Amino acid sequence: MAELRVGLGDRSYPIHIEPGCLDRVGAELSKSRIGNRYAVVSDSNVAKLYGERLLNILDSAGISARMFTFVAGEENKTMATVTDLASQLARAGYDRHDAIIALGGGVTGDIAGFLASAYMRGIPFIQIPTTLLSQVDSSVGGKTGVDLPEGKNLVGAFYQPRAVYIDIEVLQTLDDQELLGGLAEVIKYGVIWDEGFFTFLEKERERIFSLTPEVIVDMITRCCAIKAEVVAEDEREGGLRKILNYGHTIGHAVEGASSFQLIHGLAVSIGMVAAARLSILKGTLAQDVLDRITSILISYGMPTEIPGDLDRAEIKRYLKTDKKAVSGKVQFVLPDKIGSTYITDDVSVDLIDQVLN
Repeated sequence: MAELRVGLGDRSYPIHIEPGCLDRVGAELSKSRIGNRYAVVSDSNVAKLYGERLLNILDSAGISARMFTFVAGEENKTMATVTDLASQLARAGYDRHDAIIALGGGVTGDIAGFLASAYMRGIPFIQIPTTLLSQVDSSVGGKTGVDLPEGKNLVGAFYQPRAVYIDIEVLQTLDDQELLGGLAEVIKYGVIWDEGFFTFLEKERERIFSLTPEVIVDMITRCCAIKAEVVAEDEREGGLRKILNYGHTIGHAVEGASSFQLIHGLAVSIGMVAAARLSILKGTLAQDVLDRITSILISYGMPTEIPGDLDRAEIKRYLKTDKKAVSGKVQFVLPDKIGSTYITDDVSVDLIDQVLN
């Protein structure tokens, strides 16, 4: 088993990465005793795949747990869903000595983590991510939250899990779109932090798509190690952590303008190319680097262009409500080479229009 730690002092926590580690969660939790009993929060799709299995694993370890579900889909990542789940917990008698297990992808982790941060003014929670995107990104670092009609993730909290359990075997149930969405976030890490990792991704595409276990473990471990290092230095996104938003500023706007029909990871793929183009226009990136970023995304079968049928005015409306804006100015993470980015709010409307059109 690969094991990392997110170093946050007395709030540090382990990330377990291993094929089949879902089956060992019960034994792990029986030792750690994070909660007296557990509320397993999952969406309607993942609950059917893994809900009963996890409850049986916990029961075999002598751990009391109950399943709480919500209807799958980004459109249900709302305060209403959090309120409904909190009411269910209250009716079931869950108290501040109990804990939540987030079983699912990024939407579930965001909802369950935010619920944990607010219920009884904060109870512990554990992440069991079941998508590649959540395994390499959203399950680590403590970002939780829900969407508003005005924008994505505008209400939330920084609230760290007590542990993360990443079982690569669950990736076998992902469809192609979900796998690609996760791989976009994987490629992001190479662009922002590690050219050697970027080269690894260029060379290992076939074995990655084949879900070769040792390659997938190495890939996920490197992503989590990068994110753990960044979060340990800047937990609440005051500086360095902002680089993790590479591809997300325009990506989130494109995702919103598509009424969330375009999944998050594929929107990020588009956003990464858009950000690189902005850097070209600002004279801070060489054309061959943009070509290399675009080439790897295309080789993985990801979109690199903003769909022509999306309303550009709607995209710009979402940009204005970006939660990372400071004093009304949107902050962009732009690459200046593979493995390095910088953060700037010095991006004119004209440059944005050139990239969007």
